[in-house]
This record gives sequence, C-alpha cells and structure tokens, in this order.
Amino acid sequence: MAVSRAAAVDEQLLSFIASRPAARLHKSPSDRLVESDPLRVCDAVRLFEAQIQSRLLDLTARELKARGESFYTIGSSGHEGNAAVAEFIEPGDQCFLHYRSGAFFCALADRMPGPEGAFDVLLGLAASSDEPIAGGRHKVFGSVTLGIPPQTSTIASHLPKAVGAAIAIDRRAHLKGETSRAIAVASFGDASLNHASSQTALNAAAWATFQRVPCPCLFVCEDNGFGISVRTPKGWVDASTGGRPGLRTFTANGLDLLEAVRVAREAVAYVREERKPAVLHLRVVRLLGHAGSDVEQLYRSRSEIEATEAQDPLQRTVSSLVEHGAMTPEAIRSVVDAHRARIAALAEEAIQRPKLETRAAVMAPLAPHDADRVANTARAQVADEARRHDVFGETLPEDEERPRHLAVQLNRALTDLLLACDEAIVFGEDVAKKGGVYHVTASLAERFGVGRVFNTMLDETSILGLAIGAGHQGLLPIPEIQYLAYLMNAIDQLRGEAGSMQFFSNGQFQNPMVVRVAGLAYQRGFGGHFHNDNGIAALREIPGVLLGCPARPDDGVKMLRTMAAAATAHGRLAVLLEPIALYMTRDLYKPGDGKWMAHYPAPGESLAIDEVGVVGDGEDLLIVSYANGFYQSLRVAQRLEQDGIRVRVVDVRWLQPLPIAAVVEHARATGRMLVVDECRASSGIADTLVAEVVEATEGRVRTARVTGADSYIPLGAAANLVLVQEEQVEAAARKLVEARRVEVA
Repeated sequence: MAVSRAAAVDEQLLSFIASRPAARLHKSPSDRLVESDPLRVCDAVRLFEAQIQSRLLDLTARELKARGESFYTIGSSGHEGNAAVAEFIEPGDQCFLHYRSGAFFCALADRMPGPEGAFDVLLGLAASSDEPIAGGRHKVFGSVTLGIPPQTSTIASHLPKAVGAAIAIDRRAHLKGETSRAIAVASFGDASLNHASSQTALNAAAWATFQRVPCPCLFVCEDNGFGISVRTPKGWVDASTGGRPGLRTFTANGLDLLEAVRVAREAVAYVREERKPAVLHLRVVRLLGHAGSDVEQLYRSRSEIEATEAQDPLQRTVSSLVEHGAMTPEAIRSVVDAHRARIAALAEEAIQRPKLETRAAVMAPLAPHDADRVANTARAQVADEARRHDVFGETLPEDEERPRHLAVQLNRALTDLLLACDEAIVFGEDVAKKGGVYHVTASLAERFGVGRVFNTMLDETSILGLAIGAGHQGLLPIPEIQYLAYLMNAIDQLRGEAGSMQFFSNGQFQNPMVVRVAGLAYQRGFGGHFHNDNGIAALREIPGVLLGCPARPDDGVKMLRTMAAAATAHGRLAVLLEPIALYMTRDLYKPGDGKWMAHYPAPGESLAIDEVGVVGDGEDLLIVSYANGFYQSLRVAQRLEQDGIRVRVVDVRWLQPLPIAAVVEHARATGRMLVVDECRASSGIADTLVAEVVEATEGRVRTARVTGADSYIPLGAAANLVLVQEEQVEAAARKLVEARRVEVA
C-alpha cells in the first residue's frame, strides 16, 4: 500500500502547469488582474509564490523526516488559499495561526520586513536553536515583527485569547484616549470548531458585541472536511457559526485564490471598520493526509484521495494566472523550479544549524526572575501621595492605627495597583458593582470606572482568554476566578496557552497576568466541593508558574505586589491563591484577640519569592505549612510550648516554586519536621517538601506529614472528616518529638 502521496501531488502540479495552453501577457504588473478584483498582477504573482513556498516546505519536511533531519510533518497542502487573508493584514494586527496556515505566514513574511519566511520554517522543522521565534523548542508559525505569537494548539485553545486580544485592542486605545484600526485574527480547522474552546470563543465574541463592546476579531475556519480521520458533516461549519447574535459569517471557496481574496477583503474590512467579530469560512481540501505518519488509505478510498488531489488549489491559481495573462506556463514553471532550488539549499543549511543541547538552554525562557528588578519594580509601582489621598481620603491605609483582615487589605492593595499602573485592569464574574462574592473588589469599579474594573460572563475560559489577550496588548490583567474548583474548567488556558508562551517564543512574547483565585476549604456550613476545594496539583504542574498563597493580611498585600511586579518586569504568569476561610478572620488564639489582623504594609514593600514567614525559634520541632494549615499550626504550637516543646512554625507562602532552601535551613536547625498540608495528600506540597529535605540532609532530619484525605469535600460537619484538623496536627507533632526523644535515650 502506498502511504505517501507527496510525489504524486507534486508531479500532478508540474504536469498541470505543462499542460496549460500558451498564453500572451497583456497586463502590466500594476494592472488589476480582473477589473472587479482587488488584486494587481504583481500581488497575484506574489501570493502564488507564497502558496508555492508553503507547498514546497511541506514536501521538504517529509523528505527531511525520511532522512531523520526533521521532526514535524503536519503541513498546509490544500489550505494555501489562506494566503488571501494575509493580503489585508496591517501593522498592529495580531494573528494567531494554527498549523495549516503556512501560506498565510509565507505571504505575510513576503509582504512585510522582518522574518525570512521559508528559512525560518525550515529552522523550526529541524528544531534548530537558531530558529528565530521558538529557538528550536517546537515548529510554529510566529514572528514578533509580524505580530504572530506562536501557537502550538491543535484544539483551537488559542481562540479565547484572540477574542481577548480583540477586546483589549480597543479597551487599551480608549484608556489612552486613542482610536485603533487593529484587529485580531485566529485561524483554526473545522474539526477544532467542535472543541469547547472554540465554542467558548465564538460565544464570548457574540456576547461582547451583543452588548456593544468592540471585539474586532476575525475567525478564519479552514474547512477541509476532516479531523484526522473523522469527517466533518457537510454544512456543519456554516450551521454551527451562523445565527449567533452579532457574529457575521463570510464564506469563500479557498481553492480559488481570486474568490478567497475578494471575500477575505470584505471580511477584514467589516471587522476593521465595524469593530465587530466575524467568521471567514474558507472551504479547502487536505492533501497528503493529516501528517507524514497518517496512513490516509486506511479511511479513504484511493479514488476519493485522487479526486481530492484533483482539486489542488495551486492548480486553480495556475489556471487563473495563465487565463488572465499574468504569467505564462513557462514563467510559472521557472518560479516553481527557482523556489524548489532555493528551499532545498536552505534546508541543507537549516539542518546544519545548532540544536538545543542542555537542560538549562531548553528551560531558559520558562521563568525569568531577577529578584532585585522585581523588588525595584514593586517600589516603582506606587502612585503619588496626592492621587492616593483622592481615593483613600485624609488617612492613608498605612497610617491607619487599626489593623484589618485579609479581604480589606487585598482591596487596598488592588486600589494602589490600579492607581499606580494605568495599564492594570481587574475583571471577572461579580467583581464590579457587587465587589466580588467576598467583597475583595468592593468600590473598585466606582473608583476607576468600568473601563478598568468590569464584570465578565460566567465562563472561566473566556476570563483567562481575555487576560492572555490583554497581556499581549500591553495591559496588566488581574482576572478573578471565583472559586478554585471553577478554574479546572479552564486550566488549559493557563497550562497550554499562558504558561507556554514564553517557552515557545524564547521569551519574545509574554503573558503577564496576576490571576486571583478564591480557594481552599474550611468554609463552614457552605458549598461542598465546588466552593471548598483543596487540590492545587493542576496549578503546581504548570512549568514556570508563580503560585503564592498568603495566610496573613500583610503577606497578601506584599505578595500581590510581588506578582504584579514580576508580571510587569518579566511577563510572568502569577496566581495568587487566596484562602477564603481567612478572608474575614480576625482572631488567632481566642475570640477578640485580633491577632490575625495586620496593618497595611507601606507602599512599595513586597516579598521575595524565596522568603518564608517564621514564628518562633524553637529547636525541638519545625512545623511547615501555609494558609489555613499555618493558622492551625500556630495554635497547636502554643499548646506544645506550654508543655515545654520548643517549636518554630514556617509559612512557606510560595507554593511554586517552593522555597526549599529556607525550609531545609530550618529543618537542619531542629532535626524534626512536620509538614501540615491542608490539600489532598496527592495534590499538595507535602511529598515534595519531605523528599527535598530528606535528600538535602541525607536523611538526618526525621519527617512526618499531616494532609487532607484524597476525597472531595462534603457538606456540613462531614467536611471535617477529610480536612486537616488541629487535633491531628498536635498528635503528629507530639509523636514526632517523642520518637526523637526515644532515639536519643
């Protein structure tokens, strides 16, 4: 069974060119190809050359793969009509391209200064560290100068951030007192249209424009009728995208370059002028199967494959150029041969270029962090005193004698950030007029207006997509996810999109944001597992994420400032996990003692990401915890001290990266470490802390853990059966100390 049809498709195109009747040129390069068309002859020829480059890159990828020199064979053959869309892209537009938009990339690269189109793609195929966007980490279409953030998504998870970028374009311009013509463009396949992320994005765009919120986003659905081997029902794309309020659909035959150009021009003009979203449905075909490894003959008959190959869009473009007198068949063959020779030579050069050779080189873009730069940025993110007095009144929060709880102090910290950073925006479900479910954002919308503090729809994917897009547009997004469990609906927007952007762009594109998540458990009498969730593994496993969890009010303020500074200075993805049960907590040891409240830290004060909180200097036992566990551990420590057990309690504060060095130092000083982890045993930080300490001390520190059960959290008092309780902490602490005393005796 013949698997590869690459040679056949290539030969058919060459034979088709040779079979065209001789034609006489009768157009000057500046003339319109057809009077009703927007294309000049020279533009039509240039687009054809982009199509040819894209095709030859696909063929070259397979040739190199057969030699063991290439690592990627998903191509754009049959989709070359997407070059038409690139013709109307302007500087300032942002394009999120999926993996079959090769002709789009080549066409835009040929039109604008910057990347070396075909050679850049070849470097990506060869996984060379010289590749200018991803540095050999993946084969992507991307370019800073062209405004193309690299995408690795196969499931259209880039569409929500395209909507976010589109909304942010006009919002940012409005905040600066300007207007913008820029748009966002996102291409994707017909199979991906069925993915939740696609439906979310289309719905969010329609929802926004339904409320007259500008959303200049063009969705380009490249419909080849297949998702690997699964067929798309005929008519499904138009049926699925049509009928949505505020979302107009344009349909074009992507096999006919001239028609695709006409319709693309109309669609782009509509989005650009009306500031509304639209879908451009390009009907194309898929040639050469899904990828080089796809045995298309297993699910398509030979006759069907050959019928599809007969629809090759390059053959259609050749016919148009010849029929309209733009090029002769001989000139077309010369162009093809010239590009073939050029790409072959460039491919040989690309495979000789260096590769990534060390772990450090691979990971270099993941989590850039200069502690001094972050601290200095935090100190700089302070508004002038007069502006602060305008909002806070006669007494500034740091001058107030009365200490306050976590929710109030976070509100003040957000206020200060919005005052100091004009690019900061706060958004999420219920954050505006209501002030958030726990009033953390109370009065912010009143103080700063709906342009900077606003409600979103109830959809976490859309919220995070908006945050990613806003970051791409130079804003500092501070989205709120109302409950930790809700984040799981949208975690790929952090893991697969925001978290990976610096990695796959070699640090050239960033997704700066501070995601506020209300979470963890101990909400007495409320919620069940959706409102009480104690699983953080999905967050901690995101490479490069900065995850902090404040227990005390003053720590919450300083950690929020650190995260905003890290996002500003380094484009970091930061998540502030705020323990709901401690939002309003005032007392620690007994009712009315007020020992869990704190004064507002002076503006500019922040916390280094390796800085832990330490209470006590006892040498009998170290208790390491965070959030509610830290609160419980302090109460237990007081009782232990009364019995002569000298304890020190460490609040790690930072859950990713963990402050291992600081914990090891305190563990060595005591010789015994109890980790109190309120999260589920399989989802928290206890295992990592114990392993790191044991390895660092070569087993000389005795360790123990108290964790939550691997269970969902039920309603009512039954929750206490699966959550860490003070009695468990105290029993484990006494057992650990007693075991050491027995050893010594």
